[in-house]
Amino acid sequence: MTVQEALKSARERLRDVPEPKLDAECLLSHVMNIGRLDLLMDKGRALTNGEAAEFERLVALRQTRQPLQYILGSQSFMGFPFKTDARALIPRFDTEALCEEALRHIRPGSRVLDLCTGTGCLAVSIKKLRPGAEVTATDISGDALALARENAEALNARVRFLRGDLFAPVGDESFDVIVSNPPYIPSGLRGTLQPEVEKEPPLSLFAGEDGLKFYRRIAREAPLHLAEGGFLCLETGDGESEAVAQLLRQDFDGIRILPDLGGLPRVVSARKKEGTKP
Repeated sequence: MTVQEALKSARERLRDVPEPKLDAECLLSHVMNIGRLDLLMDKGRALTNGEAAEFERLVALRQTRQPLQYILGSQSFMGFPFKTDARALIPRFDTEALCEEALRHIRPGSRVLDLCTGTGCLAVSIKKLRPGAEVTATDISGDALALARENAEALNARVRFLRGDLFAPVGDESFDVIVSNPPYIPSGLRGTLQPEVEKEPPLSLFAGEDGLKFYRRIAREAPLHLAEGGFLCLETGDGESEAVAQLLRQDFDGIRILPDLGGLPRVVSARKKEGTKP
């Protein structure tokens, strides 16, 4: 079987997934340990028996709508490779807009807190790109924290990881920047999402009837953990940015709503008001 024949067969079998052509190429590139461009430039190359068998296995797995990133075991975020598996939410490119906004406010010596860290993609990327910052990350999931620690170790990023519910693990500590991509999907949508999304940890997806459960808590508790003039940066779900901004108006000013790579409102950034409760 040649590369061209393998890709054609896989595209047909994966016709029900969102991007069958791309997925087939990514899977075969992974199996043959070559880049997609090299793969496409040598379509007449014959697969070994071992490569053909492994490709068959992965395509069959993808047919079950197992997320591609879980099958491949990694996902790029801010230019860094992050290990991905079913222990945590898959990093999305749209979340890079959140990371970039947080980076704008981080200086050498800044104390940074990442809530609901998941794979650690935000915390680790911030530490890599702002090595002078002190970065702490929390998550209620022990499995997610284990994965985040593996990613930090693999990327040689010194991040303090703490297990617990939002701010609980940091006690009365304060930070200069707080960043979070919390769960934000309304619970009523469970069972209606793309099959791949439904295979990610429910703990990282759903947030009460209106999806704002964690934003309400963060808006209430963040001022207690932000230094004077500190910044809060949040990713928001579709159609939630204005509601989240409204939640922040009592204790924050300089509120900005920023777009993701597709131009949709995705990030809410705000500065703690002067004189706000410590």
